[in-house]
Amino acid sequence: MSGSTSSYRDRIYIVKDIMLKLMEHNELNQTTLLSFCGLNLKKHKSILDELESNEFVSKNELPYGKRRIILYKPTRKGMEFCTNILEPYEKVFPRRKTINDHPLNNIHQEDNNQERLENERQNGVLTKRE
Repeated sequence: MSGSTSSYRDRIYIVKDIMLKLMEHNELNQTTLLSFCGLNLKKHKSILDELESNEFVSKNELPYGKRRIILYKPTRKGMEFCTNILEPYEKVFPRRKTINDHPLNNIHQEDNNQERLENERQNGVLTKRE
């Protein structure tokens, strides 16, 4: 992998993120849902379509002037799937996180700094302040 800042997310975690956002908000329009989940419509529309065809979400299209708004809601089947399958799966197989992805990356950076300082002390570069 190159030094790209974007990260790969397995499909199962994308599905879980979509379901959790819908469960959290009860109903979201397509644009907001994809934005909250950090997804791209062209790349990830098929996942929404699969969730709908498996009856994990319901889709409602409403006219809005010359356009239409697409609203998604979680179904009971979808919520049970998330609770009984997706959440236990992530407990067994947690997502890989890099230091840059971690919300507490400052703590990791502090740990790294402490480790560096300790190595410098051991190598005689720094003297311990007392």
